[in-house]
Amino acid sequence: MTKTVIITGGSKGIGRSLTEGFAAAGYKVVVGARNDSGISEVDPDNIRFVQCDVQNEADHRRLLDAAMDWTGQLDVYINNAGFSAWRPISDIDGEFFDDMMAVNLKGAFFGCKIASEGLRKGGVIINISSLAGKRGTANNSMYVATKFGMNGMTQALAKELGPRGIRINALCPVLVRTPGLMEALAVEGSPAKGDPEAFLAGFAARDAALGFLPEGEDVAAMAVFLASEQARAISGQCINVDSGVLPG
Repeated sequence: MTKTVIITGGSKGIGRSLTEGFAAAGYKVVVGARNDSGISEVDPDNIRFVQCDVQNEADHRRLLDAAMDWTGQLDVYINNAGFSAWRPISDIDGEFFDDMMAVNLKGAFFGCKIASEGLRKGGVIINISSLAGKRGTANNSMYVATKFGMNGMTQALAKELGPRGIRINALCPVLVRTPGLMEALAVEGSPAKGDPEAFLAGFAARDAALGFLPEGEDVAAMAVFLASEQARAISGQCINVDSGVLPG
């Protein structure tokens, strides 16, 4: 039986890899994002785009309605939309604080809320978190706070939704090369110090046990597994996709 997945922020970066991975696995994919970025053209029969802003609870409901109108069911909901930005605490103002909390944490929270209304027994929620949800780094306090919050929310909802047969897990990738990451690394205050390419190469060699950093396809493969029946006993976990960076 064909399954249906909703993926927020699924038109670019890690989200695009998730969309392509689930479509390849035979899912009908509803992509919610601000911009299409050509994602519908990847597989027009199995991918549908719905414009949305994850900060708005009503937009998550629109995604659920789109899935139900298309296939009559929802099996998986992936909260992927988010952004990273390094900024020292002295430069963090109310606008920056509110924007990051609204997209990274509020957006995921309302995704979980609406998903919990549409998912049946056996349904799955996956939150795309970060290794930053497990350890703090300099000039990254706001992003770290949102991802620690996402991981805690995942654990709490696993207990709340588990009795209904709904599983929820988080994935915690380390630095995955995407346009968004490269843009974030290019700003003053990031650990790249003006040279993102050299930073990523050095980080992989120094901190990754495997000597390389994961790609979006690696995150997608783990998400497809977590959505499958083979992962039926896995819930409330925040799973690293980090090439062995943590522990370390």
